[in-house]
Amino acid sequence: MRKLRLQELNRLSTEDFRQANKLPMVAVLDNIRSMHNVGSFFRTADAFRCEKLVLCGITARPPHRDITKTALGADRSVLWAYFADTQAAVLELKQQGYYIIGVEQTTQSLPLQEFSVPNQPVAVIFGNEIDGIQSEVLELCNACIEIPQAGTKHSLNVSVAAGIVLWHFCAPHLSSLR
Repeated sequence: MRKLRLQELNRLSTEDFRQANKLPMVAVLDNIRSMHNVGSFFRTADAFRCEKLVLCGITARPPHRDITKTALGADRSVLWAYFADTQAAVLELKQQGYYIIGVEQTTQSLPLQEFSVPNQPVAVIFGNEIDGIQSEVLELCNACIEIPQAGTKHSLNVSVAAGIVLWHFCAPHLSSLR
C-alpha cells in the first residue's frame, strides 16, 4: 500500500469545478462566528460539490486570509451568496423550491440516519457555534435533523457536523460525480 500522489487524485481545476455538475444542495450558515469554520464549510462544499453556500448575518465572507487558510482555495471554487438576514435567505430558497432542513436538536428533530433526503433541492441550515439556529429561522424549516451522540457533550463543532451531514446527503450520488 502507498499513498496516492497528488496527480493521481484526478482533482478538478477551479474552472473545471465551476463548470461541473453540482448536487442540488445548499448549506446556509446562520451567523457562524469563526472564520476557520467558514473556511471549513467552503472545503466541505467543494468536496461534495454542493451547489453553493449562503453566508448570513455575522458570518465572515471571502476574501479573508483566515477563511482562505482553512478553505485551501475552495473559497475561489465554491459559489456563495451573502444575506444580512438569515430569514430572508431561507424565504428566498423556499420560493425557489428548496426543502429547508435545520441541523438542530429540537423536540421534533429526527436522527440523521432515520431522515430520508427528499427528491428535491435541499437547503441545510447550520447555526451559530453557541446559540445554534435562530428560533425564527427554525420556524421556516420543513424538518430538523440531529446527529446522535453518545458522549458527555451534546454538540459537535459546526464544521464537523457539516461534514457528517453533507456527506450523508451526497453519499448516494458520489459515484455519479466522479
